[in-house]
Amino acid sequence: MKKIFFIILFFVVGYTPSFALNYEPDEKINITVYEKINPAIVAIDAQLDDGVSAGTGCVVSSDGVILTGSHVVEDCKDIDVTTYNGQVYKAKVIAQMGKNKDLALLRIEPKSPLSTVRFGDSEEVKVGQKVLAIGNPFGFSGTLTQGIVSRIDYAKNRIQTDAAINPGCSGGPLLNSAGEVIGINQSIYNPDNNISNIGIGFAIPVNDAKTFIQNTNLVSK
Repeated sequence: MKKIFFIILFFVVGYTPSFALNYEPDEKINITVYEKINPAIVAIDAQLDDGVSAGTGCVVSSDGVILTGSHVVEDCKDIDVTTYNGQVYKAKVIAQMGKNKDLALLRIEPKSPLSTVRFGDSEEVKVGQKVLAIGNPFGFSGTLTQGIVSRIDYAKNRIQTDAAINPGCSGGPLLNSAGEVIGINQSIYNPDNNISNIGIGFAIPVNDAKTFIQNTNLVSK
């Protein structure tokens, strides 16, 4: 009888079902944002004469319009877009801005409607607020990082963050705690020609992206 009781007690104390796990409030925010937004994020591989330009994109229309960085697809020969569930599509550039704005729109022909991101208001961004980034650094698709808004560069119209942004993350979203896109990740600061993250990254304010998209008249309402 004691042996049976011990086995039952071990099962009750030693086993915790996944649905009973407790998360801190901050962890719950991260998990909720990731699970909501990651299905709307894609990996981009653009073929160039001398190699591959890798980046990230945000689905902005369920019929296959994707926002990314202009430099990711500039002078490309062929573009592959991989959705979060591994589906690969050929893409074409349908709109592109100059280097200062560094934004582009791609189109794919998905087999079914895609999940889309939700835009916030970059005018409301404050230094010190928490931000999250989702991207494909070095090919590791669907990678989530977190940090804060470190600085707002009003002269260059860029949001500075210490959230890890590495090669392959360009064109991906910088998100607030509500899961809204507040910036499009663009670049990192690497004064020593170090291609990895050193804690200084930059994003294009999302209001610029919203204006760009509205002016193209290519996105389904």
